[in-house]
Amino acid sequence: MVERMSEATHSTRMSEATHSTQSDLRHHGDVDAEPGLQDFAVNVRGTAPPAWLRERLVHAIDRLGTYPSAADDRRAREAVAARHGRDPGEVLILNGAAEGFALLPSLRPTLAALLHPSFTEPEVSLRDADIPVRHVFGGAVPDEADLVVVGNPNNPTSDLRPAGRLARLARPGRVLVVDEAFMDAIPGERESLASRADLPGLLVLRSLTKTWALPGLRAGYALGAPDLLRRLGKHRPHWPVGTLALEAVTACSAPHAVAEAGLVAAELAEHRAWLTAELNRLPGVHVYEPAAAPYLLLRVRDGERVRAGLRDRGIAVRRGDTFPGLSADHLRVAVRAPAVCADLVTALAELTSDQEVVTT
Repeated sequence: MVERMSEATHSTRMSEATHSTQSDLRHHGDVDAEPGLQDFAVNVRGTAPPAWLRERLVHAIDRLGTYPSAADDRRAREAVAARHGRDPGEVLILNGAAEGFALLPSLRPTLAALLHPSFTEPEVSLRDADIPVRHVFGGAVPDEADLVVVGNPNNPTSDLRPAGRLARLARPGRVLVVDEAFMDAIPGERESLASRADLPGLLVLRSLTKTWALPGLRAGYALGAPDLLRRLGKHRPHWPVGTLALEAVTACSAPHAVAEAGLVAAELAEHRAWLTAELNRLPGVHVYEPAAAPYLLLRVRDGERVRAGLRDRGIAVRRGDTFPGLSADHLRVAVRAPAVCADLVTALAELTSDQEVVTT
């Protein structure tokens, strides 16, 4: 059965759920993906970078005997700028998008509004810095919020928000952070704000981790006005990004890499459609739709039992109750090829076969 994430339904249902604790906010899918399990908990495509990218990184190893150079940083920023139609001064290379979240306290906001349920690293960083945080579950963003964080496509709900709607959240005196870590998994990157240099206070964070299987390298970047990027990176150390990460950003921003990512995104859309259809046939499983990302948010009755049952069958999925607004009955599953997902569908069918359909 399909469960649509309308604004009204989202606001009511999510606000009734139990909020996660601060320690839960630090939970990530790699914890659920224990060694030896089929991994549907981590949203990384494949287990290693493609051959052409590995070759680029291997050649860059010969430069590790010197400090990362200004030329390497410039090349990476120029490649990203060309990819998004920006000026190199509007690019800040990061150790993954997660570093961008860790740097948010440097902007010294007085009130941060987080559109939840969503990725929790921004909230961890802000709370650790004693910055007031307000959860927004489908309702209006407080006017007094001078920092707003939103994911697009959103993790874990997989919904893709219209770019025009997000753009209306921008205003002078406010930083609007749009987490586009999974945007390169969207065909055509529709609804991206990465090229919008005209919006006041816009800060777009991008990651190379997911599409290019680089979680162990940490590579990403931020897009924004030069003065905003200077404030964001004010307290970074000298040589903040290593040579290999700079090389990865340069390589993955090249036209041929962007074209390859587009083909991957189209394939992921087909795989997601297949998996959604299969899960919709299971009476005890509800899929949040419309979904656009390389993962799906599910709701199942007695979710902790189901998750444990999947683990006993050798399958790892991401628990949902560590996302503010979700409960133990929520599970996130990564989209894989149908041949890989068949085991997940079969196991879920067995574990939910005695459950009644939950009306929504």
